[in-house]
Amino acid sequence: MAAGDVPGVVTTPGGLRVICEPMAGVRSVAFGVWIGVGSRVEAAAVGGVSHFLEHMLFKGTPEHSAEQIAQVFDGMGGEVNAMTGRDYTVVYMRVLDELVERGLGVMSQMVAAPTFADLDQERGVVIEEIAMYEDDPQDQVHDMLGEAIFPDQPLGRPIIGTREVIGSIPEADVRGHHAAYYTAPNIVVAAAGNITAERTRELAERYLGGLSRATAPSGVEPARAGGPRLTILEKPTEQVHLCLGGPGLARSDPRRHAQSVLDTVLGGLMSSRLFQEVREKRGLAYSVGSYTIAYGDAGQVAVHLGTREDNVGLACEVIGAELRRLARDPVPADELARAKDHLTGRMVLGLESPGNRMNRLGRTVVTDAELLSIDEIIRRIRAVTADDITALAREFWQPEGLSIVAVGPDGDVVREASARLGGDRLEADA
Repeated sequence: MAAGDVPGVVTTPGGLRVICEPMAGVRSVAFGVWIGVGSRVEAAAVGGVSHFLEHMLFKGTPEHSAEQIAQVFDGMGGEVNAMTGRDYTVVYMRVLDELVERGLGVMSQMVAAPTFADLDQERGVVIEEIAMYEDDPQDQVHDMLGEAIFPDQPLGRPIIGTREVIGSIPEADVRGHHAAYYTAPNIVVAAAGNITAERTRELAERYLGGLSRATAPSGVEPARAGGPRLTILEKPTEQVHLCLGGPGLARSDPRRHAQSVLDTVLGGLMSSRLFQEVREKRGLAYSVGSYTIAYGDAGQVAVHLGTREDNVGLACEVIGAELRRLARDPVPADELARAKDHLTGRMVLGLESPGNRMNRLGRTVVTDAELLSIDEIIRRIRAVTADDITALAREFWQPEGLSIVAVGPDGDVVREASARLGGDRLEADA
């Protein structure tokens, strides 16, 4: 398929949306079933149920035990996996082209007819996963930031849930979640690799055509960004793991490509400003960078840092200075060109993978986002100006308006760093 083309979405008689991008010269197929449900639909009492249900899909079907599912895919030299996000859940496989039907015969049953075998045993597995995450401050601090930016709402709660909820959620609630949301109109089937669009549609109808045609519950709680917060979790860690961030652009915002360029300039590369100023020139951290997240009606911007206590204050001061410089001084032409070239080059290289192409298609369609051709994305990135970046930096990235969250041994160190960045932050319990 040419870089200027956009694959079309076909809706089957049963209500499934199907999209495919054939790729010449490969022998594999990436095939994903994308369900339009994630943690954003969850009430606090069942927080984490979407992720828990994802686990249960692998515990057996009417025809295959959990062990047999593993054996099927291991025996094909392929992979099967799943992921839960805030807006969607995806179950996907990558197999040789000649084995697609065999793999989908099993994966479709996992999606459509899980037996929920060993549910209580799997609670323990998920609780261990939560404990593993809590033992890793580099992971934990990012969820803390989401909660600080979007407090007291599903968008700010961890996707994985809590041990209290997972340990007590009734089986009926997990089954009910599956029945409500794993319906044909709420599912997108996406494929890429050595497979045609017609073959993809035929397989989707054959193996998933029996899904309920009921409409899934609609609507999510609108995102409500709070004011700047300071959240500190004191733990006996060797480093302080810190994030600062705030609200950002929604997935459909036309400025999103400029935001990607800004993020690349600020903290997305080894040549980025934060990496050079904090790590290379001053040796204040090993890990430092920035990132953005986009949702349907909201977004998030963030800077992350991991460093020893002695360096936290100065590192934050340097980060604050770089954020202010980005809002004050236009990005030089050579730096702007380098960021654009990086984004376009990384995208094109990534799309040599069937898995990456399938993910792009499935994620875009299931979230009702705009599916652009590769050429159009490149055109929009190339069109970003220095003024676009300055305007975004002023609106979203000023340090005084950003929340700060941290995991580390001494909260006072973080409070002093917060003062160096300026602004008033409400201190909240971790």
